[in-house]
Amino acid sequence: MSSTALTFPASFTFGVATSAYQVEGGIENDWAQWERQGKLKEPHARCGRAVDHWNRYAEDYALAKAVGATAFRLSLEWARIEPERGRFDGAALEGYRERLLQLRAQGLRPVVTLHHFTHPTWFHASTPWHLPESLEAFRQYVRRCAPLLEGLDALVISFNEPMVLLLGGYLQGLMPPGITDGAKTMAALENLVRAHAIAREELGQHLGRVELGISQNMLAFAPDRWWHPLDRSLVRLAAPAYNHAFHEALSSGHLRVFMPGVASTDVRIPEARDSVEFVGINYYTRAHLRFMPRPPFIDFKYRDPDARGLTDIGWEQRPEGFLQLLQEVKRYGKPVWVTENGIDDRKGTVRPEYLHAHLRQVLAAREAGVDVQGYLYWSLLDNFEWLEGWGPRFGLYHVDFDTLERRPTPACDYFRAVATGRVLVPPASVAAQPSAAR
Repeated sequence: MSSTALTFPASFTFGVATSAYQVEGGIENDWAQWERQGKLKEPHARCGRAVDHWNRYAEDYALAKAVGATAFRLSLEWARIEPERGRFDGAALEGYRERLLQLRAQGLRPVVTLHHFTHPTWFHASTPWHLPESLEAFRQYVRRCAPLLEGLDALVISFNEPMVLLLGGYLQGLMPPGITDGAKTMAALENLVRAHAIAREELGQHLGRVELGISQNMLAFAPDRWWHPLDRSLVRLAAPAYNHAFHEALSSGHLRVFMPGVASTDVRIPEARDSVEFVGINYYTRAHLRFMPRPPFIDFKYRDPDARGLTDIGWEQRPEGFLQLLQEVKRYGKPVWVTENGIDDRKGTVRPEYLHAHLRQVLAAREAGVDVQGYLYWSLLDNFEWLEGWGPRFGLYHVDFDTLERRPTPACDYFRAVATGRVLVPPASVAAQPSAAR
């Protein structure tokens, strides 16, 4: 790439990402219940106080500023806002408004996620996503959230990784609500698309124009056995279903998933047509798919064919897949935001090279005509990583989970150098600091 191609324009946004349950602490929701049922990989793990971001938010905003970020992604916790159905907590709403105003005052653009996996404890019993009652429940929640965003010029995400929620919660039963039913999965998917359209309607009524999108996990796919026709067929089916079905529904109003023997739907949802102002993607890895002769017929594998080394969570490092997917979403004709990208690096030594490799793909995508406007690193802080508990460390800042002390990793210096200098320099050119990981 030329020196010009290695430069980010002044309008490009560098930011960091978090989610409420993973960092705030003190939240009673469906995930807290799931943990008490011993459903995590470490059955005794609990999120609990998380990393106490609810009380330490000012400190954490300063940490984001210190690495050159100008945007900060956070989520609103539905269970904190509406702990009982129909009862909205005024103190929680005021607390979120204060935190959002502080972000703006610190020069950090809020990127606000309305729904990041979690639900109030009453939700799955009263208004689960596979039933139409879920839509009115979500409407009332968004209606109460809308005033929090007034005057903030926020980027808004209706749903974080809806296909992960459905795959894990409705098809595999690995996360709340713990269902394994293809028909209910598709009913829930249809309602999530409708719920996004409802969010657009409610936010628009209160705020006027709003920059709304989703944050979609996208995987590069490959056949586990390149020579096997059924593995290759799985890739041809899974890639459009997993990566693009939700994006396509919000573009064309046509939701189509075709996974024979697993789950399929084909429905028109006209209110969802052209319902986003940007396309948000989360990218981490590539999955190799292998056909199994029994339900659910698909096995996911993470391999290391290029000998780059799997990440500590066991995922392949595949920056080329990032470029591929960025180029694929160009078809929607909207600005693109990388709403998550990051690595579990427990020693804190690999992350600068990971950042360099993946930011290089962002620049390559821009050079190819993809309107990538921002990059949000996952995550600002080490945090509670869902089913994986307290093992993974994705943070720019290492967190001592006993004392909650935040310490910079070497990636902080590298991220700052690129974000403030606007040039993709190699990590070796940035003064190395000792790793903060212990």
